[in-house]
Amino acid sequence: MRYLFVLIVLIFTSPAFSQGYPNRAITMVVPFAPGGSADTIARPLADHLGRQLNQSIIISNRGGAGGAPGTAFALSAKPDGYTILFNLSTISASPEADKLFDKKPLYELKQLVPIALISSEPLVLVVKTNSPFMNMNDLIKEAKAKPSKITYGSSGVYGPIHLAMEMFANAAEIKLQHIPYTGAGPALTALLGGHLDISILALNNALTHQKAGTIRILGSWSSQRNNLIPNVPTLKEIGINVEYPNWGGLFVSNNTPDEVIQTLRNSVKLLSTNPDYLKSMENLSIPVTYLDAPEFDKFWKLDATRIGETLKKIGKVD
Repeated sequence: MRYLFVLIVLIFTSPAFSQGYPNRAITMVVPFAPGGSADTIARPLADHLGRQLNQSIIISNRGGAGGAPGTAFALSAKPDGYTILFNLSTISASPEADKLFDKKPLYELKQLVPIALISSEPLVLVVKTNSPFMNMNDLIKEAKAKPSKITYGSSGVYGPIHLAMEMFANAAEIKLQHIPYTGAGPALTALLGGHLDISILALNNALTHQKAGTIRILGSWSSQRNNLIPNVPTLKEIGINVEYPNWGGLFVSNNTPDEVIQTLRNSVKLLSTNPDYLKSMENLSIPVTYLDAPEFDKFWKLDATRIGETLKKIGKVD
């Protein structure tokens, strides 16, 4: 009986129970550089989720290599809920890509627990407004005439931009020159500076720059035309059988206490109907596509299977 009493005292005097979670600031790791799609979505999420939890949530950008090192960093932290991870669909790509090169993956998907799907939006192909490419057919024609001459930047090897662009190039039977950067933000800066011919942006970022008159949108990886860009065709419409949803979700380590996971799930669920949060996302043209953990887990597994099959088809890409 004495030992049972001691055990109960230890449990209820531990930080998770005595003060409640969270009782200090939380770090949200975003494994991409500032200015890209992941960063744009994560910032209002961190702001409003922090208010929901009554604690500050601090963004930690750790870009490079398609998000793999940043993801591994988040998983190396103490699994107490004070380090959470916001990542994109290519969270599923990095381990499979490492296996293609007979490398030990920096992390395994089984190390992650999904909290919620936050958003899902189209990726679009963009060029500067003074580009000679007026549509996707112009681009494909030029790429076939001059293999590997057209350049594009990405957030890193097997990151979302690289994977989507290689899916397109493979299906269109063209070769493009890939130049990896530490994130979508630096890649966009290179495009706007005239150092790249084409690039990919999430729709919300693309619309911002289209309104500013700096870029032109040529095509979309979505399954159907988006009402925000009704004149932009999908790749499927021009005969390229490719689509790639750019989703973002919240994760924690699989060793995180169940009560912490439940607190995060409950908070994000409440946030998904919060008018202020929804308005802030709408102002950024980011569609909120909320799924709670069980539904998100099913969605993620199906998407991971699709990405794994795509990587095998593409093979090793330098």
